[in-house]
Amino acid sequence: MQMTFRWYGEGNDSVTLDQIRQIPGVEGIVWALHNKQAGEIWEVDEIEEVKKQLDKYGFNMDVVESVNVHDDIKIGLPSRDKYIENYKITLRNLAKFGVKVVCYNFMPVFDWTRTDLFHPVGDGSTALYYEKDKIIDDPNEMARYILEECEGYTMPGWEPERMDKLTELFEAYKPVTKEKLWENLKYFLEQMMPVCHECDIKLAIHPDDPPWDIFGLPRLLVDAESIDRFVNMVDDPYNCLTLCSGSLGANPENCVADIIRKHCGRIAFAHVRNVKHFPNGDFSEASHRDCDGDTGIIEIMKAYHDCGFDGYMRPDHGRHIWGEKCRPGYGLYDRALGIMYLLGCWDMLESIEKK
Repeated sequence: MQMTFRWYGEGNDSVTLDQIRQIPGVEGIVWALHNKQAGEIWEVDEIEEVKKQLDKYGFNMDVVESVNVHDDIKIGLPSRDKYIENYKITLRNLAKFGVKVVCYNFMPVFDWTRTDLFHPVGDGSTALYYEKDKIIDDPNEMARYILEECEGYTMPGWEPERMDKLTELFEAYKPVTKEKLWENLKYFLEQMMPVCHECDIKLAIHPDDPPWDIFGLPRLLVDAESIDRFVNMVDDPYNCLTLCSGSLGANPENCVADIIRKHCGRIAFAHVRNVKHFPNGDFSEASHRDCDGDTGIIEIMKAYHDCGFDGYMRPDHGRHIWGEKCRPGYGLYDRALGIMYLLGCWDMLESIEKK
């Protein structure tokens, strides 16, 4: 297992590479060109600039999160082939710098959905929160809230220029049923697999967050059955998963550890975070400590260890603690605590195995 840390880039993140370097065990930076719009080609000189920044601190740049998929590909428009070709060029450019995994998602319109970015959790800290009764009316209202509350940071999937076209996007997705979305995902993957082999880059899809349909939009990767369908639909070692315990764990019926044990060989990238469920269906994100949530962090880490997982892992969303002003979910302190908890679990499992 290789521990990594997500970083949004110089001038776009409250956390610095110098701070990340001081977290024990972090080997790589999960990065992206966040100024690029979906469908644009990532140019060699842009990638090279990030490499120079990371090299200075001894970090690898093996994992990219994300090269976003253009809506025309998800909708299945005739123009999708142009954007797929651009995606192929981007992969070839990334391969020149040793990138091994590209995380992406296939969620219509919204990248992820929360109703409160700074919800008090009872100990003075705040965390991302989902209140199901708020996801019933106008998506524009939620978009306005996200843009107003994100502390001046651009949130992936919630870019202002994208939210300005929200009504148009919903109209464009009207003909896209769940089965049509599956077909369009399959088409995209079948086009990409030869280039993934050529470049030795694994495409690793992120589950839908949260794992159910919202605002009438279909969601695909939501449970064990849909993940089975995904890996079998394009049965290729380069067609992989970014297994997010928090996204799948938002549904208490999902056993994330079981999914890991079944598909560990196809998990290229692991997001590990914790979720606290409430009886009415709401959920709050929590610290990585197992007993603070309902996701089963210890059993998840045991599943990865038992399966011999040698891919990339990162702590996912953390709480906002000690007065830190940061991008929602992506501060320094709680994610650093999360890393130490996850590595502590791993070290204990290693020591038990050696006895």
